[in-house]
Amino acid sequence: MTRNVYEGMFLLDSGKVGGDWSSAQKLVHGILERNQAEIITSRPWDERRLAYPVSGHKKGMYYLTYFRLEGPNLSQIEQDCRINESVLRQLILKVHPKLVDQLVAQAMTVQQPPAHSPTETESEEEKPRRPTGGQE
Repeated sequence: MTRNVYEGMFLLDSGKVGGDWSSAQKLVHGILERNQAEIITSRPWDERRLAYPVSGHKKGMYYLTYFRLEGPNLSQIEQDCRINESVLRQLILKVHPKLVDQLVAQAMTVQQPPAHSPTETESEEEKPRRPTGGQE
C-alpha cells in the first residue's frame, strides 16, 4: 500500500501542555508514532488566544507536522486525537505529491514559534477594570 504525505495541524490545550513546546511535541509525535506514521518534520506554530472558545478554552497552542502514513491508519489517528483531552482540534490534509518538497522545506526553515504580541483589544481586555458608577 502506498504511503501518502499528510500535513497535520494540531490545536492543543495550553493549560494541559503547560506552554511547553517539548511536551507538545512529545504528545503529537506519540499519537503519530503509535499509528505507524513516519514524521518528516514538525514544528511549533503559535500559541494564542482563540477567536472563539473551543471546548471552553480561550487559548491554545498550534503544532504543525508533516508525516507519511498509509491511508487506513488516518482514521485511527483522528480517533486518538478525539480521545486525548489535550488535543482540542486537529486538521489533517493530504499533500499533493508535487507540493511535498516545497512545503516540507518551508516548514523546516522556521523552528522557533513566533513571539505573540497582544493586539490593542487584547491588551484592553486583560487590564483590570474599575467599577463605573455606584459604590465600591
